[in-house]
Amino acid sequence: MAASKIEWTEETWNPVTGCTKCSRGCEHCYAEKFATRLQAMGNERYKNAFQVTVHRDLFDRPLSWTKPKMIFVNSMSDLFHPDVPEQDILDLFRVMNQATQHTFQVLTKRADRLLELSGKITWTDNIWMGVSVEDNKVFNRCELLKQTGAKIKFVSAEPLLESIKDIDLEGIDWLIVGGESGPGSRPMKEEWVLELRDKAKETGTAFFFKQWGGIKKKAAGCELQGKTYKEYPVKKKKAKRK
Repeated sequence: MAASKIEWTEETWNPVTGCTKCSRGCEHCYAEKFATRLQAMGNERYKNAFQVTVHRDLFDRPLSWTKPKMIFVNSMSDLFHPDVPEQDILDLFRVMNQATQHTFQVLTKRADRLLELSGKITWTDNIWMGVSVEDNKVFNRCELLKQTGAKIKFVSAEPLLESIKDIDLEGIDWLIVGGESGPGSRPMKEEWVLELRDKAKETGTAFFFKQWGGIKKKAAGCELQGKTYKEYPVKKKKAKRK
């Protein structure tokens, strides 16, 4: 487990690393760049760079962490990637079922495989399941998520690459919105964010505005019309202060 700089979580747990690009949101993947850097530094976990790699020795780690944490699962991968064996996915969910002191946040772009395996997963209250929706072409991820048995369902609209005002947030408990950051980052318009803020309010969906992004994301900040939005789907610890 490692402390995370991602504003909507507290820690990360990476029993799987590596991924492959599957949509526009992957174009400037931070995890791929980070994995390449870690490989160059001689980190044994990343000897395969960004090739999908399962680290079975890390599966049971959360069971030994007694202090309750909000944990982002596989910040350096996609748990539902086709190269991750089904049994490993199910085993990891069983660990989450057992580690009830923690809240696990799982995020995927492979919503089709998520739905395929949903019936084999025990969806305990401490598992929040989300999908990435960066543009209109991937709305189906949200609809597939709704068909799963997850108790808390969320959408990450990051990087938000265009207006997705027609997304249906009924049945979605949490919406995270953020602009792309780093070199070559694609811009995000304020009107796109406002559309989603207002839509979330209509459906009672908790709204978390993470960042404007850009090359200097810290300078750009996370205020939206003079306000910050750091809502969670259930009462949790306050978001980390910057």
